[in-house]
Amino acid sequence: MWAVSTVTMLALAGILPDFRIQSADGDSATQIAITAALGAGAFGVLSSVVWPLLVRALLLVPALVLGLLVFFLNGSLLWLALRIIPSGESEAAPETAVVVAAVMSAVASATGGALAVRDDDAYRRRLYRLSDRRRSELEPGTGPSTPGVVFLQLDGVGHDVLLEAVGRGLMPTVAAWLGDGEGARTTHRLTPWRTDWSSQTGASQLGILHGSNHDIPAFRWYEKDTREVMVCNRPTSAAELQRRAIAHTGDGGLLTMDGASRGNLFSGGADQLALVLSVAARRGRENRSRAGYFAYFSDPANAVRTAMSFVAEVGREIGESTWARLKKRRPRVGRGGLYPFIRAFATVIERDVVVAAVIGDMLAGRSSVYADLVAYDEVAHHSGPRSRDTEKVLQRLDRSLALIAQVTEHAPRAYRVVLLSDHGQSPGETFRTRYGLGLGELVRAGCGLPVPRKARRTHSGAEARSAVRAALRRPVEEGHEQYRPSSRHSEPLVLASGNLGLVSFPDVPHRMSREEIDARHPALLTTLANHPGVGFVLVRSEEHGGLVLGANGAEIPLDELDDNPGPLADFGPGAADAVRRTHAFPHTADIMINSWYDPQEGEVLAFEEQIGSHGGLGGAQGRPFLMSPLTFSAPVEDGAELVGAEHVHHVLRRWLRECDGPQVPVETEPERRVA
Repeated sequence: MWAVSTVTMLALAGILPDFRIQSADGDSATQIAITAALGAGAFGVLSSVVWPLLVRALLLVPALVLGLLVFFLNGSLLWLALRIIPSGESEAAPETAVVVAAVMSAVASATGGALAVRDDDAYRRRLYRLSDRRRSELEPGTGPSTPGVVFLQLDGVGHDVLLEAVGRGLMPTVAAWLGDGEGARTTHRLTPWRTDWSSQTGASQLGILHGSNHDIPAFRWYEKDTREVMVCNRPTSAAELQRRAIAHTGDGGLLTMDGASRGNLFSGGADQLALVLSVAARRGRENRSRAGYFAYFSDPANAVRTAMSFVAEVGREIGESTWARLKKRRPRVGRGGLYPFIRAFATVIERDVVVAAVIGDMLAGRSSVYADLVAYDEVAHHSGPRSRDTEKVLQRLDRSLALIAQVTEHAPRAYRVVLLSDHGQSPGETFRTRYGLGLGELVRAGCGLPVPRKARRTHSGAEARSAVRAALRRPVEEGHEQYRPSSRHSEPLVLASGNLGLVSFPDVPHRMSREEIDARHPALLTTLANHPGVGFVLVRSEEHGGLVLGANGAEIPLDELDDNPGPLADFGPGAADAVRRTHAFPHTADIMINSWYDPQEGEVLAFEEQIGSHGGLGGAQGRPFLMSPLTFSAPVEDGAELVGAEHVHHVLRRWLRECDGPQVPVETEPERRVA
């Protein structure tokens, strides 16, 4: 790489007028070459020695700001290198130094990547060096003899979407694991599973990692006892939900024995944490979720490559959204503002950092690793679950899987890779687009309250936004969700979670009954149940306990749904059980509203601004997948169904026991060390 940098520096000196390399005694070509070599060497040494220290210091600033500072810092190091070399009178204008340093780093990075791809031996030697370095950190004779497990969560990728991607050749690595392809040997089995009513990452991942998603009725909900809105991807809420799950199960989580949690909402009890949202609200340098950026960005080549990919992804999103607007594609939601940067963060920065962390964990020989890759979920919300945009994301995710699979060959212990998702996504236009008003306005109209002409749009619940907010060190609370009861006692609070809506009356300390709601707002429940965009409504009844309401006066008590599913018939098997379970939660809203669902097209109507959504019942959103090595026992017996995130947790625990890695229950959550 030193020779490549030298040649690049000489070439740039001939191109850029403000960049000059000159020896001390004139223009001898040999001396100029030596000067360039010394400059490149000094730049390389400074990058190796100074850069990690700069990155460690810059963890105090937002992660995305660090990405913008990459080019400036590299230019500063080059300017310093040209000043300290003992021979020559080289110089560069500050702005030119930035350009030269960026080009040198990019060329070196690209050349190294190309060599690694074209020379398998060189690539293997690099991996062996990394694994030997990790092994040297272990005490002699303590190398692990049992296999470890890497759980990779492809956020939002449904079972059917994965099969289609494999069939179309978009994910060759996954296809090879499933034995799809000439000469491929099947190593994994694919199993669909069914989510709970709340088909979103907060409920699913809490259940998977901590064994309980009890009392998680939606992505966001109002709790009358604390007078607060809980939001699954808000760090303070995530920390509280994790605490409740541990108290409910008496267990620290799936990863308590030498585990690592990367890019998740919750820690899973892991000792090694990076980019974990439930610890992002903690104070103190050792508890910052952003600390996970250090290991990746401490390599200046990584920093430059990722920064350039970030810029390219922003440009790609702007171009794709402009083309979709010109072609007048439907359905469509707004993709302007900060969204191109949020997408680039999810599909580039978060992916690169998490994958690098997983590779580091494997080379360190950790027993279990659970990592979440949110790229597909973020893009599918705005482009649709089966769009060209998401196809490209799936291709890039497959390349990341291939890289991790290659690392398993060089890790200090054998690894078994489990691939899974937390939910799928269901397509469809938004409720507002189809009917010209949002759920909040419909509820207000049903209550006889004035409907504002310009209503505020509902914020998206995409997971990537929370990661960006944490990286930017911005306040993590959403302003309109800092709710306190209005002085007007009948004012309802309406929240949305994909195609699931929740209505609460904060001035009533308990969950209101159907009879109480009718007495206060006689037209509300009828308005909701009969609206064509609503599939069904759940309320508490003083006479029947739980009651499902539908169009044309349908009223089905929960204990009669098995014989007469009524409006739940279109939502498929398991819908009645999911609704009954949620009805029993202490913090279920006064009114739970699930949107209309078309079983023929698989479409729903999102109450948020999303054309690919999840959070309620209906379609692919409730059918994620679990792909496991054949060396593990089958997730369920033949003919049985894998239902609920808590069931998935027990399956994963069983597989860890099969690896001779039992987990240790804990009384309370211990302090965790962020890596």
